[in-house]
Amino acid sequence: MQNEQNERIKPRYPTKKIYVGKVAIGGDAPISVQSMTFSKTHDIETTKAQLDRLQLVGADIVRLAVLTQDDAYALKTLKTLTTLPLIADIHFKYKLALIAAQYVDCIRINPGNIGSKEKIKEVVKACSERNIPIRIGVNGGSLEKEFAIKYGETSQGMVESALYNIKLLEDFGFTNIKISLKASDVLRTVQAYENLRPLIPYPFHLGVTEAGTLYHSMIKSSMAIGNLLMQGIGDTLRCSITGELEEEIKLGKAILRYSGRQKEGITIISCPTCGRIEADLVTAIKKIEKELTHIKMPLQVSVMGCAVNALGEAKHADIAIAFGNKMGHIIKGGKVLAKYKESEIVEKFVYEVEKLVKEKEAEL
Repeated sequence: MQNEQNERIKPRYPTKKIYVGKVAIGGDAPISVQSMTFSKTHDIETTKAQLDRLQLVGADIVRLAVLTQDDAYALKTLKTLTTLPLIADIHFKYKLALIAAQYVDCIRINPGNIGSKEKIKEVVKACSERNIPIRIGVNGGSLEKEFAIKYGETSQGMVESALYNIKLLEDFGFTNIKISLKASDVLRTVQAYENLRPLIPYPFHLGVTEAGTLYHSMIKSSMAIGNLLMQGIGDTLRCSITGELEEEIKLGKAILRYSGRQKEGITIISCPTCGRIEADLVTAIKKIEKELTHIKMPLQVSVMGCAVNALGEAKHADIAIAFGNKMGHIIKGGKVLAKYKESEIVEKFVYEVEKLVKEKEAEL
């Protein structure tokens, strides 16, 4: 089954490799997961706390909003307070990019609102002097006027905007570039990335902008980002969520895992709730997920609530629970290890999973 899945996942598109601080993006580098602080960046204490939260949950890179000079100069201090690579998010005021470029690892600009060629040239010069990349962040809702008039808010307009701005940076002798093409809907987002990918050598930052609350973002991000990843498109990503910072990283890593692009962490298979279930499966799954979140070893875990699905799924899992009549079997490598009461099996199962991880680590 795993071989069939691998055959469906296309090889990643070869791209130029760039670096955002210590994190490589593109080429053969692992696909990184990003988020963005929501504090006022000049509020050092609050921003530092958010950076710490993101680092703890496994963020690779973090972007910070730079709206004022105070925000821009605060980056100098913040850079000393974290080991995470930092990206300055710049809109409208190009001079803030000139300040921020002294301290951060990347500058993100929106071609639709950053201003004239001369202003972009100044940003390029500042980034060249420090050898930091520029992310051209094309947003479907804020295209430059000429592209919006000609193409409307379409994927083609996004592609044309990206091509124009890439050429502009290249004409200034700058090729330390990554690209994003974000719309607020799945179809335009996917079409824009698909259409641009064969035309340029630069790495892509994936995402659906303004994706909404966790529920809506999970659907939009999974459809768009997962689709592109399975086509071999994408080198770094952010799942935009109106909500808690940590959820963006968790969702991004889950999409990487289930699209086959990242081999890390627990993959849980559990049956849907139905009349055949002979255990409190919902409670069991919640406890197992909570207890196993720390595990980085790629493992397939199956938790089944009745005899119909249990044994078949257990054969494909590294370790499994097969519930039946208020009891449950723990099955490892397709063989029954032990039988326990429902009230005690989750604790025993977590112990066996952690034991299995240690065994696999010893084999490495």
